[in-house]
Amino acid sequence: MKIGYIWVSKHEPHELLQTHALKAAGCEELFLDKNARSTTARKGLAEALLFACPGDTLVVWKLDCLSSSLKHLIQTLNILKERRVHFLSLTEQIDTMAPEGQGLFHLIELLAEFDRELTRARTAPGLAVARARGRKGGRPKKLATHDEVLLAQRLYADRSLSIQEICSSLGIARSTLYHYVGKPGRADASTP
Repeated sequence: MKIGYIWVSKHEPHELLQTHALKAAGCEELFLDKNARSTTARKGLAEALLFACPGDTLVVWKLDCLSSSLKHLIQTLNILKERRVHFLSLTEQIDTMAPEGQGLFHLIELLAEFDRELTRARTAPGLAVARARGRKGGRPKKLATHDEVLLAQRLYADRSLSIQEICSSLGIARSTLYHYVGKPGRADASTP
């Protein structure tokens, strides 16, 4: 089944043009996003992706109707590949059912891997400098001192307060408490 996706911005009102082109291409279902600026706010695209089954083809009028950013385009095409849904862009004549179009998925995989490696390469020196300056990454610990950890362990071992009462009094979540005192049923307790 061919599934059409239409994206219309307020600056380029080509809804009828896209609709006619997608219907002429044999699309049986059409999904629409109007004035969706953000790639994350595309409800119609999300519905189209959920509707598509393996073997179906997602069809767009132009490649930029699918996404306005390379990162989102890569993510969307990866979703299609994982779900074994083909992709067809009418204007650029990209068809992943054809051998040439299969190369697009391989190219997208290479671009995604390149992007990950580039991100790692950019991030690693900054992290190394921060560590050299004594900075630790991640979220600050909720129980920052050894005394706070001991208090949590004593309250837990005492069993006079419920887990919820202990967590409320210390201002922590249940999972944080279990991180420091061990999961229920475990004899060992982890300490920082």
